[in-house]
Parts: sequence; structure tokens; C-alpha cells
Amino acid sequence: MPALLHHPGPPLGEFVDCFWAWECYTGPAPRERALPSGTVDIVINLRDDSLRVFDRFDRASRFPGIMVSGAHAGYFVIDTAPCAAVMGVHFRPGGAAPFLGVSAGELTGGHFALEALWGATAARLRERLLAAAGPGERFRLLERFLLARLARPPRRHPAVTYALRAFDDPDLGSVAEVLAHTGLSAKRLLALFRDEVGLAPKAFWRVRRLQAALRRLDGGGPVRGADLAAELGYCDQSHFDREFRELTGLSPRAYRAQGVERPNHVPLRG
Repeated sequence: MPALLHHPGPPLGEFVDCFWAWECYTGPAPRERALPSGTVDIVINLRDDSLRVFDRFDRASRFPGIMVSGAHAGYFVIDTAPCAAVMGVHFRPGGAAPFLGVSAGELTGGHFALEALWGATAARLRERLLAAAGPGERFRLLERFLLARLARPPRRHPAVTYALRAFDDPDLGSVAEVLAHTGLSAKRLLALFRDEVGLAPKAFWRVRRLQAALRRLDGGGPVRGADLAAELGYCDQSHFDREFRELTGLSPRAYRAQGVERPNHVPLRG
């Protein structure tokens, strides 16, 4: 069964890309590699009050059934076995901080029990979601809950707004181009961007180019590595292959051979 998605309208849609839910998910493997997207996510297990993630060295961390995952610059591994029913909030880049009460930079590369940020409110929210009649009601509940936390939408620094747009432009040649346009020092842009988005500008740009590559590879049509590298602004195919492997743990060819069912999730078979 495919994921159910809900894209909220304004003003929430300026910060949240989508709410998502899997009602009966049985993955092809007990673990999946979660690929970086440059965003923050809230994840809620609707069955067990537990979530488990692994780092690249197979070290496990266990969390309650509602947690927040900070922006990552590389992949991590999730345990899919207890997550037959799971839902979450996928924030837009830089969109999570107004709701979480901390800067995105404080969450970078980590996973945290949402209770650590929201106190007992996190567990109460999960209980209300568990009691809801179905995914539609859960989406509406989440939307009302987050709107209530967005009493006054914050003003994003214009340099961060510009940089976020620029890093999704395939014609961008370097971070220096973004820096020149903003007129800020490298140190100042780094601090602002990391605080609002959670990654350094260069790391975010790498992740967003990876996301563009994943969309092309997931499209189903023929894709030549050299053509894709040129299209996305990599120096050459070897540069593309190297960055792809660093961020995903796979070559582009191996990734495509997996036949990925869920965007940004690669089953770990064998």
C-alpha cells in the first residue's frame, strides 16, 4: 500500500511539505537506509511506543514512539520491523524551528525524543493520534496542533531565503556565488544557515543535488551517468559517483537496481 500524503495549505504549508502515513507497511527488509534530504522530520509509531535507528557503525539508539530527526548530511539506518503503522511530518528546509522551540542547528545529524523538546505534550499528541479514527482525522489533528504552535510566523533572514532557492538551481556553480549575492561574510552566512536549516551551506547543497539525482533515477526512464552529472552541475561522472556513494552508501547503479518503493528509503537486504 503506498504512502498517504497530505499537503497543508497556508500558512502551515510555508513550513511543512507534507504529512505522511503508512497504514500497513511491511518492508522488503527489516532495516532500511534513510537517505538525507536536508530537512527535519517528526516520526510517530502508531503501534509500538518505540523507534530504533542505527548509525553507520551499526550502533543502535532507541527512542519513544514519537521522535524528531534533525537534518542529516548522510544516511542512517532505521528499523522497520515495529513500524507497520507509522506517520510523520516532513518539514520544508528551514521550516521546523518555529514548532520545535530550538534552532535546527541544535538537531543537526541527530535523533531526539520529542518529549525532550515538548515535554508531556509529545506523548499526549501521540495518544490523540492513536485514538483518531483514521489517517484523514490524524492529518487534520496534526494540522490543528501545529497551527496552534505557529502563533506568529517568524521572519526568515532574506539571505537564507535566497540561499535555499539557489541551492535547488541546477545552474549554480558554487557556494561562493550564493555568498557574493547575499553580501554576507562566509562566517555570517554559515551561522545563519546552520541555525535555520540545520546544515552548513555546502553540505545542504550536496544533499539537494543528491535529491535531484534520486528523482531522476527513480523516474524509470533510461539515465546515463555522464548526462545526469552534467545536468546537475557535477564536474564529471566520477565526481557524481563519488558524492552519491558518500551520501547514500551505494553507487548510482546499485541504488537503481534496488527498485526503491519509498522515496529516500533503501532496503538493506542480506
